[in-house]
Amino acid sequence: MNEELALEARNRAGNKFKMGLNCSEAIVQTFNEMLNNPLNSDALKMATGFGGGLGHAGCMCGALTGSVMALGLFKGRFDPAESREPAYNLAHDFHDRFLNQYEATCCRVLNPHEFDSQDHLRRCLKLTGGTAKLLMEFLQEKKLVDDEFTWPDMAQ
Repeated sequence: MNEELALEARNRAGNKFKMGLNCSEAIVQTFNEMLNNPLNSDALKMATGFGGGLGHAGCMCGALTGSVMALGLFKGRFDPAESREPAYNLAHDFHDRFLNQYEATCCRVLNPHEFDSQDHLRRCLKLTGGTAKLLMEFLQEKKLVDDEFTWPDMAQ
């Protein structure tokens, strides 16, 4: 496993969060870049409402939902005749990996601080970067990204 890929994913997602994207947006945009931008800006907007555990509802962590959206780029379907099971299996496996790592999937449990406070933002930064790293490790383990991969804007 190429640890540099996972660290680059963590850094990119963390930097996007620091620049003002929410957790879900940061994950989706990071992995969209990784795949050389298959999603246009209108498609990227779909991640916005997942931040804050579904728009401040405090439910499912936006970094986790953004990760499942990114997994859809690998195994999602467009045609209902195609099996949904490959995408479901990846989503379920990553959910379990996330839960094992962080011991919760609920935003308000993962980050009990007042929304947008310094403590809240620090915790979300750590969760966003950590989730991007976890997702890249997961993608490598599942052989969806190989050790020879380089980020498109870092290619020589």
